[in-house]
This record gives sequence, structure tokens and C-alpha cells, in this order.
Amino acid sequence: MELDGTVLRGRSFEPIHGRVVIEDGRIEAVEETETASTDIILPAFVNAHTHLGDSVTKDAAVGLGLEEAVAPPDSVKHRALAAADRDELVTAMRRTLRYMQQTGTMGCIDFRESGPPGARALRAAADGVDLDVFILGSGDITVLDIADGYGASGANDDDFATERDACDAAGVPFAIHAGEPDPTDIFPALELDPDLLVHMVHAAAEHLEVVADRSIPIAVCPRANATLGVGRPPIRALLDHTTVALGTDNVMLNPPSMFREMAFTAAGFDVTDREVLRMATTAGAEIAGFDCGVIEPGRRAALTVLDGDSDNLSGTVNPVSAVVRRATGTDVKRVLC
Repeated sequence: MELDGTVLRGRSFEPIHGRVVIEDGRIEAVEETETASTDIILPAFVNAHTHLGDSVTKDAAVGLGLEEAVAPPDSVKHRALAAADRDELVTAMRRTLRYMQQTGTMGCIDFRESGPPGARALRAAADGVDLDVFILGSGDITVLDIADGYGASGANDDDFATERDACDAAGVPFAIHAGEPDPTDIFPALELDPDLLVHMVHAAAEHLEVVADRSIPIAVCPRANATLGVGRPPIRALLDHTTVALGTDNVMLNPPSMFREMAFTAAGFDVTDREVLRMATTAGAEIAGFDCGVIEPGRRAALTVLDGDSDNLSGTVNPVSAVVRRATGTDVKRVLC
């Protein structure tokens, strides 16, 4: 298989006119050559933080703050999850996964509520959908028999020491929310030596020194933070200290569109368009262990192809900025996962 057009090559996303040669699902070669194709070829997105379960209650938390909207155990989200039957839950999550794949995403890292039954429901939802789901389970540590790791709600909710030890024993990652409403849970989260931190809206210099020393990656979700009114993550400072990936957070709050998340981030934070694209592709892929996120020989051919001659993208002179700031799901021509 060959894909022709403007290829955003390598870790720098250097735009070249040429082709990507694919064999057995992997990139065999990236070649510069004349081409009449106006397609834009980029790594498929990896959504580094989702909560797919609340696909059953989209927009139910409009106008609510963090506690009322999503905090366990009595928020709108958790009441809806408790009320949903399994078939309803699986169907809703599957539809969200299909939307994500259709809009350029090849994989996501999901914090799945409801313990082992919740992880099983997400496995069922992902069956038959061409998208990789890295499940961070919750509840009893037996969830690690099903999930790919453990996702803790926050260090102020519990000490999670048992879950951390179970992840060490199983050789799987432990992730935790931290610094979303305030900074009080950041140091307790760091004491658990997590493999991934989520949000870090209220991270300060003393927190980031520890993050840098331990090379702990961070997933940020700027749109969800804005929707819930918890503040703005210090993305520039985070990037200066560690790997930062982009996520869309709760489906009930915002659609899981990486295009929307990139455009919001590029317009509102002190970051370059290339940094934003790296957050949406390479960084998330590295955190999840997906062998993609970069267009170079030997990598998995998880690619998104945009129609560069769409009514929206025609005439653009900067393909990286066009992807980050202008493109939408309607410009997606093809997704290879």
C-alpha cells in the first residue's frame, strides 16, 4: 500500500511531498517525490485521557462544577453509571469509540469506573471497533486480570497503596488524577510513584521538580478543565519538565475530538503547533506503549489521512498549523489503525 501527499514526517512533523510505503501494517519507507495528491498524512491521534463510561449521560452536567458533575460517589456521572444497564453502557461506549476512530484517533487511555465489571464492559464495547483501548481499571485489584493497569481517582479519595503494590507485582502501570481542583493531592499522588499523572492544573515548581526527576508523564485536558471551571494547566511549564500528552477527559463534558482539543490548546496556551501535535500523537502513543505516533520506517502504520483539498483545508500554506488549528473530523478521508 502507498499513501501519497504531504507527509508530516518524523518527530518534528517535517512536511514533505512524497509517499508512505506500507507493508504488513508497518511503515516500510517514507519517500520524497513529486505527487499530485493534496492529501495530508499524519500519525493517527492517541487520546491520552478519556472516561468513556459516561457516554451514557452526555451533557447532563452542563453548568455544574467538578464535585456535582464527576466526583465519586454521588455526582451526576456516578449516579448515571449506577443506573445504566450493561447493554446500554456497552452500546454507548462503542458508539463513542466509533466516533473517535472516524475522527482520526487510533487509540485511547481510558480510566474505567465500576471495577472488574466496568473493565469487562469496555472490552466488550471495543470488540469489533478498529481502535486500541488501554484500560486503566478501578475498584478491587482483581481488575488487573482484565485491565491494562490501574487508574486511581485521586490521592485525597484513598491512599491507593495496595493498588500501587498490585501494579508493581503485575508489572503494569499505575495512574492517578492529581491537582485538578487544587494542589492538595499532588504530593500524596507523587508519593505513590505513579507511571502517569492526569490534569496537574495546580502544579507548582516544587511538584514539577519531582516530576522531572522521576520522568513522570502527564496527560492534560484543557477543555474539560475549562468546562468544569477548575483552572488552566500550566502546559508550558509541564512541557519544560516532562512528556505531556493531550486528552479529552469525560465524554459527558465534551466530545472526544482531538481536533477540538488541539485547536483549543494552540489558541489558549504558550505552545507551538508542533508541540500540540506531538501531545496529540507521539506522547500519548509512548505513554500507552503503542508503536506509532511517528511517521518513520519500522513504525506501525497508524495514520490519519486528511483531504487537503476539502472546502475547509484548500489553500492552506502551513500543513502542521492546518492540522492543529483548522482541521475537523469532516476533513478526515481515511484512518489506518
